[in-house]
Amino acid sequence: MSRDVIRLMQALFTGGQDSGAAIWCPAADLYRTPSGWLVKLDLAGVRLEDVHVRAEGRRLTVLGSRRDCSLEEGCRYYRLEIAYSHFQRSLELPCDLSRCRITTDYRDGMLHVHIITETEK
Repeated sequence: MSRDVIRLMQALFTGGQDSGAAIWCPAADLYRTPSGWLVKLDLAGVRLEDVHVRAEGRRLTVLGSRRDCSLEEGCRYYRLEIAYSHFQRSLELPCDLSRCRITTDYRDGMLHVHIITETEK
């Protein structure tokens, strides 16, 4: 595939952002739970070791990369719609995350970020 076509595809996925920016932004759901918050991110095809979670102030950021798996020898692509590149998703929460306990679990392509807020005594 020519570099021009690759750049065009990147522009379609990024909405015209420069190629140094994150190529895709995974979908996220945010839930209020009795013990705090639950953030679910759709990370199909992403290996857990390629995911990093950061908390700064009220901002939770999940970043990483999705890599294309190798196909059989001689295989050529005809159409590509899945973004294989770096991703980043940030969410603002209504609490200071430095005072929370954050745990994660990953199952069936979904990353669950559990944010346990400090209970007042």
